[in-house]
Amino acid sequence: MRIAVDAMGGDRAPDEIVTGALAAVEALGVQVVLAGRAAEVRAHLPDRSPPEGVELLDCAEVIGMDDEPGAAVRTRKDASIVRAAELVRDGAADAMVGAGNTGATMAAALLRLGRVRGVARPAIAVPVPVPFGRPQLLVDAGATVDCRPEWLEQFARLGRAYARVRLGVEAPTVGLLSNGEEPGKGDALRKEAHERLGALDGFVGNVEGRDLMSGRPDVIVTDGFTGNVALKTMEGALRAAATLVFRTVDAAPADAAASVRSALLEVAGEYLDPDTVGGAALLGVRGVCVISHGASSARAITNAIALAVDCVRSRMVTRLEEALDAG
Repeated sequence: MRIAVDAMGGDRAPDEIVTGALAAVEALGVQVVLAGRAAEVRAHLPDRSPPEGVELLDCAEVIGMDDEPGAAVRTRKDASIVRAAELVRDGAADAMVGAGNTGATMAAALLRLGRVRGVARPAIAVPVPVPFGRPQLLVDAGATVDCRPEWLEQFARLGRAYARVRLGVEAPTVGLLSNGEEPGKGDALRKEAHERLGALDGFVGNVEGRDLMSGRPDVIVTDGFTGNVALKTMEGALRAAATLVFRTVDAAPADAAASVRSALLEVAGEYLDPDTVGGAALLGVRGVCVISHGASSARAITNAIALAVDCVRSRMVTRLEEALDAG
């Protein structure tokens, strides 16, 4: 299996990206194609040369975090993320991974790979940690900001199918994120989407922000704008809560503090560290695309590649198409 990785994408590229990709080759037994400026990538390779299992694709251009995604993808034909997507399109790679500009990664995948049958817009499926439980899926977490009700219905179908593939849930439940549980709550988008979702198997109605990280329902559907705000709000709240807890523990007697701190660090590493997941799948494109967060470490990239491998092996795209065809 060959995974195309945008070596230039992310706040810590190419150093952490290359290191994580090399670790994935060693741990997962896959081949990796590093797309990026050759001279900069080589500086982070052993002996400045690709080792066994690693290929270097020289790209002259890079799409930065501040670039307008659509325009950049259309005009910078030799950008690293664009070339990575073309490898998947041409069958030269089985999946792509990018930690750079999220919009550009999505646009490159969409324009080069095309959409799954019946999908109007793609969606990012982010696993939301549930303490001591199975993750929830938040769909969409930022791919499609301005939504129509019928697109939210598609997101729900995609999310249910992905929950079966990725989380192993036989009959996933779906909730619509709104400002109240009652069917009449929400803006015009939410109200119309609620009516459309009424006939969907597993639909449990409206859910609120407090239902995130609760484990119920299995999939929470919303537009990309609201989903991204909710995701970043959770990240900030968890960071503040962790700071409060650890400072309180550090103020306790030394023996007790050391024991509790060790247990807390183990739990936090398993449930609250985004590097544990590494990335999120882009649902609705005709190929496997994993989008990793901009501050990804080497560990996050390794785990993002592992997710891409799992999506390929589980035939995720085909199963999503089958689920949509089934209605």
